[in-house]
Amino acid sequence: MSIGKLYGLGVGPGDPELITVKAFRKLQECPVIAYPKKLRGSKSYAHRIVDVYINPAEKEMLGLVFPMTKDEETLRAAWEKSAEEIYGYLAQGKDVAFVTEGDPMLFSTFIHLMKLMKTVHPDVPIETIAGISSFNGTANRLGIALAEGDDHVAMIPATEDMEEMRRVIESHDAIVFIKIAKVLDPMLDLLEEMSLLENTHVVTKVTSDEEVIWKTNELRGADLNYLSCMVVRK
Repeated sequence: MSIGKLYGLGVGPGDPELITVKAFRKLQECPVIAYPKKLRGSKSYAHRIVDVYINPAEKEMLGLVFPMTKDEETLRAAWEKSAEEIYGYLAQGKDVAFVTEGDPMLFSTFIHLMKLMKTVHPDVPIETIAGISSFNGTANRLGIALAEGDDHVAMIPATEDMEEMRRVIESHDAIVFIKIAKVLDPMLDLLEEMSLLENTHVVTKVTSDEEVIWKTNELRGADLNYLSCMVVRK
């Protein structure tokens, strides 16, 4: 029996209708659907996006736990366990679709899994299917053009290094900051100093039924969800 194929399936920023036709087709064709699972068993964001398209009675659903920790040993053990669980299905000749929000090749859970699989099971064929990223969804939801003509655009994780954040803002026409929650107030201070607060927009879980478009005056001290984007358009 030939080995199955592993697909990294980008399922978009939140709205199930923003999944691509190809990703939808692979969801129908693949007998095994793998997805990140929260430790207590609740559905992950990616799982909720594709829920409307999947009949669990017709699929083998493989929930994989990726612990939220920086302990390298714990992470390594979890990743290796997940890779072997997936390989167990692939070795039976079954294709596996691993669903991830946004795009599988941009800050996704699938990237590390793909690298590990290539190392421990180099015989596994792997294909990624592009998805709409949260920054695309945010720009369109807000009606903000990220770039035109010769504009320079950056999409970066926000960090505590405010001088680096300043340099990024100064050298680009539009900037999308992800992972903004932990440094929200310092970023707002910086943007106020640069007279750019009126050009700043923050959206949480864009295009989903839990979407929140924040007003600038409500942001200070806000407890933002991890899935939040900040757009600064100069």
